[in-house]
Amino acid sequence: MMLPSRSKKSVLIFLVPPLLFYGAGVLLPVVQSLVLSFFSWDGISDMKFVGFSNYVQMLSNDSVFWQAFGNSMIYLVICLTLQLGGALLVATLLLQITKGRDLIKTLYLLPAVISTVAIGFLFQRIYSVDPVGLLNRLLDVVGLSGLQQAWLSNPSTILAAVSFPEGWRFSGLYMLIIYAAFMAVPTELEEAAKLDGVNNWQMFSKIRFPYIRPVWITTTIMAVTYALRGFDIPYLLSNSRYGQLVTTYMYRTAFTNTNYGYASAMAVFIVIECLVAVGLIFVFMKRKVDE
Repeated sequence: MMLPSRSKKSVLIFLVPPLLFYGAGVLLPVVQSLVLSFFSWDGISDMKFVGFSNYVQMLSNDSVFWQAFGNSMIYLVICLTLQLGGALLVATLLLQITKGRDLIKTLYLLPAVISTVAIGFLFQRIYSVDPVGLLNRLLDVVGLSGLQQAWLSNPSTILAAVSFPEGWRFSGLYMLIIYAAFMAVPTELEEAAKLDGVNNWQMFSKIRFPYIRPVWITTTIMAVTYALRGFDIPYLLSNSRYGQLVTTYMYRTAFTNTNYGYASAMAVFIVIECLVAVGLIFVFMKRKVDE
């Protein structure tokens, strides 16, 4: 159906400003990073064209980068488990209760509206050794004092300790999105399924989840791309290479080592990484639908 000319103008009026902001705030910095990645520049002297040298250095000669990349993958898995797994579980449980539902939703969503700095400071206190933080104190109370440790300086625990706050922070937001999608499932479908004698698992796997699949795909893309770009909390909580992600390594390369060209190559890598992740999600979900 063709839109009248007045409607087309109205659509353009609403579309053009956000597209301009998106181009200026997202696309332009990506293009600038792509261009700068082919240069060597310390921010003061003249830029020197080096071609693909930054990419060759990053992919073949930088062990710190690959350790940061491995950390980013572990960080991604932990965040997705907490965010999507926790969100799906809580949203499903909320369908089964009536009393206190709004309170639970509000409390679960609360971390998403707390500032990043506040969350970072909160978990610094929780993980603290001196003075004894909440986590170590709880371990002592339950008789597991042998497990007390410096969570943010131990190489074997720092990555999990950094990942947990990020997973906890956004699980409530994704829960609310998934819960709203569940509430949009037609009651006629559920009632017909109950008449057919389906159990709770069948109701979830055959009726509810397939119906919310488009929302689930969108939520997964949001969670994956945000985790791959995660920076603030890992930067606030960790100064160790054992807890360093590609994003924090990129930041320190740019603003501590003043190697802006090399840092820009990492920025381009992160963009490509996110695009590949989104593509894989679509391919995987399409295969599931075809099956």
